Amino acid sequence: MSTTIQAEVPDLLWQQAQAYVHQGRAENIESLLSESLRRYLESHQVVLTEQFIQEDVEWGLYGED
Repeated sequence: MSTTIQAEVPDLLWQQAQAYVHQGRAENIESLLSESLRRYLESHQVVLTEQFIQEDVEWGLYGED
């Protein structure tokens, strides 16, 4: 299963991504973006976990959603 998204990307970043695909370093833009997002999320897992814990604590203390 997959989800289609629409996003604005700075022109230079888009050109670099296209060049990467044209050089054969990625199969296509979709796979490049998916892999990039996966790597970003993996590298920021601790930050995300801490954020979720903080939000849970605040909700528990103050009942805010």
